Amino acid sequence: MKAEFHIANRQRLYAEMADGSAAVFFSGHAPRQSADAYYTFFTNRNFLYLTGIRFAGLALLAVKTGGAVQETIYILPPDLLKERWTGRRPKADEVLAQSGISDIRFVERFEDDLHKVLNSGSVTRLYLDLYRHTPDEAPDEAHRLAHRVQAGYPFVQVENILPALKRLRTLKAPCEIDAMRRAMTVTREGILRMMRASRPGMYEYEYKAEFDYALTQAGVLEPAFHSIISAGENNFCIHYDSYMGQAKDGDMILNDVGAQWDGECNDVSRGWPCNGKFSKEQRALYECALNTSNYMFSIIKPGMLMDDVDKTARRYCYEQLKKLGLLSSYDEIGKYMWHGGAHHVGYDVHDVVDALGKPIAPNMVFCVDIGIYVEDWGIGFRVEDNCLVTPSGCENLSASVPRTIEDIEAVMRK
Repeated sequence: MKAEFHIANRQRLYAEMADGSAAVFFSGHAPRQSADAYYTFFTNRNFLYLTGIRFAGLALLAVKTGGAVQETIYILPPDLLKERWTGRRPKADEVLAQSGISDIRFVERFEDDLHKVLNSGSVTRLYLDLYRHTPDEAPDEAHRLAHRVQAGYPFVQVENILPALKRLRTLKAPCEIDAMRRAMTVTREGILRMMRASRPGMYEYEYKAEFDYALTQAGVLEPAFHSIISAGENNFCIHYDSYMGQAKDGDMILNDVGAQWDGECNDVSRGWPCNGKFSKEQRALYECALNTSNYMFSIIKPGMLMDDVDKTARRYCYEQLKKLGLLSSYDEIGKYMWHGGAHHVGYDVHDVVDALGKPIAPNMVFCVDIGIYVEDWGIGFRVEDNCLVTPSGCENLSASVPRTIEDIEAVMRK
């Protein structure tokens, strides 16, 4: 992404800030894994959306007074010894080139600068990104700062800026959509490699190795999320990631995978028999899912309520399963459809957006995810594609990934 994209994101966010306010964002730190080992650093997605910078320990301070915004980014100072062990730190010129922010200081100044801002009398409100996935989650830097400000500066009101960020991230810019298309070419190649390599007796970690190889060959060093690749009975764990199972002749292979490009994610699911030939039962269930997916792509368009995507998919799939004699009442659909049928994708694979109860609009990107799990038959899989909403309808961004029975079997025959 170019600096212009991140500058535009910040300007739109600043327009939603009240005059006489400040906002702080953190890039985050890698949590400790064990002893002296740390998990791989993963930049806070909102910080990345606003700055494009992918280094740990950074902070962004924006102060809006008199209608103008002064923005400062704080970086780690050079430290040759630490950089020898843990990697180089960002330089001011590259931070400027990537973010478009010219006021660059070392992090040692952040606390003092923030104190001066909050104590100036011209700022009465502080915006923080106060995301929390579960109520009992450990507080991050933003939450800890919120507590300090509430205790030390009672005259400053702390507000959550996350709702505004969600609104901004709901609609994708052209460069984001381009990045998703680039990511999809990589995702497609990874899935094709798994299909071509598939055979009875193959271990799940071997499938994963095929997918990972395709990503690294394209210069993508990590997937968009932990790959879900399973065989047989392991398909009945929705977020399975053990990779130790072995495919038996006739087992279905389930994969839910995605590459990323410039921070933008894909999320694509396909299912196929490890031996390359759908059985009668596998074919019947797969056609139910595929028919439902195709129907959804034929009706999704601007103005449709986002809530209705999942409801409509479940209702349509119910009619398909009813024809097979598996269901007689819609109230039973949860027996075979275990999860929702739509979620937004973007900087997060389950993107943080403002869409609940809202109508669909052009430049939204979300998954159409049709999963069917029939444990009595030993068959579980999902057909998941990425949907780009257009002015008159929608586009299946992952349509080039083989999805019909005929296309899948043809790829596997090769």
